[in-house]
Amino acid sequence: LKFGSSRSSRVERLFGSAPLAAMDSLVYRGVLTGHRGWVTSIAAPYEQSNLVVSGSRDKKLMIWELTPDGETIGYARKSLGGHSEPVACVVLSSDGQFALSGSWDRTMRLWDLNTGATVRTFQGHTKDVNSVAFSGDNRQIVSGSRDKSIKLWNTLAECKYTITEDMHTDWVSSVVFSPSAKMPLIVSAGWDKLVKVWNLSNCKLRTNLVGHTGVVYTTSVSPDGSLCASGGKDCTAMLWDVNDGKHLYSLDAGGTINAMIFSPKNYWLVAATDTSIKVWDLENKNVLDELSSTAPPKCGIPWCVSLCWSADGNTLFAGSTDGNIYVYEVGQA
Repeated sequence: LKFGSSRSSRVERLFGSAPLAAMDSLVYRGVLTGHRGWVTSIAAPYEQSNLVVSGSRDKKLMIWELTPDGETIGYARKSLGGHSEPVACVVLSSDGQFALSGSWDRTMRLWDLNTGATVRTFQGHTKDVNSVAFSGDNRQIVSGSRDKSIKLWNTLAECKYTITEDMHTDWVSSVVFSPSAKMPLIVSAGWDKLVKVWNLSNCKLRTNLVGHTGVVYTTSVSPDGSLCASGGKDCTAMLWDVNDGKHLYSLDAGGTINAMIFSPKNYWLVAATDTSIKVWDLENKNVLDELSSTAPPKCGIPWCVSLCWSADGNTLFAGSTDGNIYVYEVGQA
């Protein structure tokens, strides 16, 4: 079944026969406090667990323990230090044992989450590492940098390939692997206003997704690998068919898009703009919910800059420029 192809069968599969999804909204649950700078990235394990990892401009990674039955939503279990500049991105291995971070210090680090130790340091980029990703089998790592390059690495921190042909002509802001095992692809976005789809097998360009009129900050691929969403300075979420490279439709976000993510459960797209978090139901392209800050930051500073869903798609984590991670749960409006 393609992502979002059949409303009735999908709703029945997810919720039994009662089509509740249309009524859902996001309910504020609490806040994770501990970072002393912008929370630039949040990652949750693929298997449901009470662990969340975040990265921040305070140069640290934080391991959080969620306490669903406690008085607070969770607490900081461990702080991981090692980067000498802000952490720009963090992702987890599929078994949840390792975190991979990229930093403005030009390096990436592989961390053992059990011990908190750096297992490997990846050196090769000549400027800030803006984005990192693990392949589905965890054997390959891709990174995108302010040096305009995309690099492929193995887990031993050896750079196996640097993409130079058909490359972005400006800073690379985002790199993601498509989750599709049949068609292994990398999707990248850059300050050159382009989204690029690459064949992982030969690292050659497959398609340029052209349409944005401003810098692209973020990309997300749907859970089944069929759709890609991109957004940035032009305030527009653009939806693409990954495989044939077609632009499907656009959604007006009403502000710069700093982060974007598909729900792993519902046919939803979530975008963090400078002032709010918008949730679109892609079935009818309506805004299902819009979350905003009770204490918005001073003019010119965005509110949320990172987003992450729990594995079951019931909890949304939003990383803020105030150092907090706001936690929302899918509930009945």
